[in-house]
Amino acid sequence: MSKVRIYTLAKDLGVDNNRMLEILDGLGVSYKSVSSTIEEETVDLIRQLLADEGHEATAEPEAAAAPAQAAAAEPAQAAAKKAAEPAQPAEPSDIPSRAPVVTIMGHVDHGKTSLLDYIRSSKVAAKEAGGITQHVGAFEAKTSRGKIVFIDTPGHEAFTTIRARGANVADIAIIVIAADDSLMPQTREAIAHAQAAKVPMIVAINKVDLPQADVDRVKSDLTSINLVPEDYGGDLITVPVSARSGEGIEDLLEYISLTAELEDLRADPKGEFGGVVIESRVDKQAGVLATIMVQSGTLHVGDFLVVGETYGKIKAMTDSAGSRIKEAGPSTPVQILGFSEAPSSGELVVSAANEHAARERVAGRAEQRRDAEEARLRPKLSLEDIMGPLSETRTVNLILRADTQGSLEAIQGILARKESDDVKINVLLAGIGAPTEGDVLLASTAEATILCFSVTPAGAVQKAADQKSIDLKSFRIIYELIDEVDRLIKGNIEPVFEERYLGRAEVRMVIRHPKSGNIAGSYVTDGMLRRNAKAKVTRGKEVVYEGTIVGLKRFKDDVREVQTGYECGINLGWNDVMEGDIIEAAEMVEVEQ
Repeated sequence: MSKVRIYTLAKDLGVDNNRMLEILDGLGVSYKSVSSTIEEETVDLIRQLLADEGHEATAEPEAAAAPAQAAAAEPAQAAAKKAAEPAQPAEPSDIPSRAPVVTIMGHVDHGKTSLLDYIRSSKVAAKEAGGITQHVGAFEAKTSRGKIVFIDTPGHEAFTTIRARGANVADIAIIVIAADDSLMPQTREAIAHAQAAKVPMIVAINKVDLPQADVDRVKSDLTSINLVPEDYGGDLITVPVSARSGEGIEDLLEYISLTAELEDLRADPKGEFGGVVIESRVDKQAGVLATIMVQSGTLHVGDFLVVGETYGKIKAMTDSAGSRIKEAGPSTPVQILGFSEAPSSGELVVSAANEHAARERVAGRAEQRRDAEEARLRPKLSLEDIMGPLSETRTVNLILRADTQGSLEAIQGILARKESDDVKINVLLAGIGAPTEGDVLLASTAEATILCFSVTPAGAVQKAADQKSIDLKSFRIIYELIDEVDRLIKGNIEPVFEERYLGRAEVRMVIRHPKSGNIAGSYVTDGMLRRNAKAKVTRGKEVVYEGTIVGLKRFKDDVREVQTGYECGINLGWNDVMEGDIIEAAEMVEVEQ
C-alpha cells in the first residue's frame, strides 16, 4: 500500500500543515512530524472529512492563507484584491509571520561552507551574489515556500558566544555530517551547543555522492547519542545532500520551511525595534561597519541605536545584496554605518527616539553594570533561589572529558544508573582529551559542571572557568568522580528527614534561675541527651510540652551531651516543668534516598 507524506498531502488539499495535524489528531493517527508518512486509507478519510466540511476549492484558500507569498509575487494585484474583499476572520495571532533564521554547524571539512556556497549561488540572484561574504555575514535565499535567512558564522562556538550575551539569533540549526566520516568530535560539540540553545535541529548528511558514503552508518551513530532519525522511529529530520552536485538541497530547504511553519515564527514590523549584532569590522575608508539581524520592528536610516554602553546613528544601511536600503523589517540582515566603536557579536541592539534618549539609556546601562559588579561581592544565592522550589524534577547538566573512549563509556554507564524520578542527568558533551575554552563557554550558557577523568585542563581553560564561576574538576580515581556526581545529585533532591530517638531523663528537682528561668535537674535513664535536640515533656500519660533543649549543664559546666547514668541540668526555655516529668530527646536526621 502506498504512503503519502503529511506535508505533501496538505499542499495538495490546500490546507496548512497545522490544520492537517489537527485532523490527524482527531482521527487518532500517530505521527512524528509533518514529514511522516500516512497510509492511503487515511488519506481517503481526510479527503472525505474535508469534503463533508465543504472544502471544495484548494488553490484559493491556500493563497489566502499565505498572503506574504502572494504579495511577493504580485504586490499590486494582492493589494487590490485585499481592498476589494471583505475582512477575513482574525487569525490566532495578528502578528505576521517572519522568515526563519538558520545557522549551519558541524565538524571541520564536512562541507559547511560548500553547502552555504551552493545555496547562495543557486538561491540568490546573480546580481546579488557579489561580495556577500565580505560585507554581510548572512544572506537571504528565495525558495518556493518563501524567504530563508542563513547566517554565515565561524562555527558553533561563535553561535554559543552570541547566546552567552543573551541573544538567540538562530531559529533552526543545520548540523552538517559527512557521509564518509560520520560523527566527529566537533560534530558532537555542535549538537551539544544546539541542544543547549533549545533550537530545532535538522541533520544534513553531506557528501552522499562519494563512493565511500554510508548514510545508514551516520543514522545509526546518531542513535548512539540519543538522536533517533525519523526513519528509525524518532523525530530527528535527516536529509541526504551533496553540496557539490546539489542533490537533496531542495529537500533540505523544504524541511527548513516546514520546521519554521511548525515553530510559528512571528514578529511585528510595527512594534518596538530589537536586533542582534552578527559581526562587525572596521573598514579603512568607511569606518565601523556592523551587521545586524533585525528581530522585531523596522529599522530606518537615521534611527539612533544603542548597543551595550555605546550608541550611534544610522548614516547608511546595506542589505545582503550590497544594495543601499532605507528600511529593514524582521528577519532581515543589514549592514549599517554609524557606530563609533565596533560592537561585539551577540550584543543586543535597541532603538532610541533621539540622541538624548540614547544617552540616557547608555547611562542607565552603565549604572546597571556597576550594580552587578557590586552584587558579585554579596552572598551567593541558595540552591532554591537559583533552581526554584525543590519539589520539581531537577536536571544536572554535565560536560565530561576523559583520557580514553573506554573510560568515557564506563563513566556514562555508571551515570545512567544514577538517574531517578527526581533528578535527570543530562550529559551535554562527552569527549576525549582535555577540556577547552569552548567547553567552558557551553557550561556557562547551559549552567553545567565540567568533570574530567585522567586529563588536566590547561591553565588558560582553568582561568576562564574561574572567571565565569564554572565548576571544573579533575579526578584520577573514577569513584571520586562518581562521588562528586552524587553530591551534585544530592544537592538537587529535596532532603527527607525523620525523627530519631536519642534518650530520656527523669526530672528530680526544679532549680529556679534568675536569668535562665526554671532549670530541670534531671537523671538520664536511657540513651543520651544532646543540646539543641528536640524535647518532649510527658506528665503521666499526657504530653505537656514540645520544644528544644536550649542548654545542658554538668554542675557549672556547659556540655554538648549527657550519657545514661549521669545527672544534669536541662534548660528547655519553659518554666512550667515539674518534678517527676519525663523529658524525651530526639533529633531530625536525613534519610538516605
